[in-house]
Amino acid sequence: MAHRGRRSTARLLAPLALVLAVVAIVLVIQASTDSDSGSRGEPAKTTTSVKQRPKQTTKRRVRPSYTVKLNDTLGLISEKTGVSVARLEELNPELDPQNLIVGQKIKLRE
Repeated sequence: MAHRGRRSTARLLAPLALVLAVVAIVLVIQASTDSDSGSRGEPAKTTTSVKQRPKQTTKRRVRPSYTVKLNDTLGLISEKTGVSVARLEELNPELDPQNLIVGQKIKLRE
């Protein structure tokens, strides 16, 4: 057996490739944590500024009706439209608050 004394090139390079892969992974992890935080472990500061709109002090315009959307409740509809839950129930006596149907029209005013 003449091959017993010679080692294959792949057997020599495999451990080297494994070590290089581990080093590359460590460098990627270190680079990602460095970019997420500042030099003292503080969050990185962004340079973009977001303008905040002033809160509206005027009342919302009440539409004549509202179309129920997925996951809507009377409380959520009240918040979106500015009409109280009691008023919604008063305007829509046939309405079952526990069984709102997507696409159902709800009166918001008379």
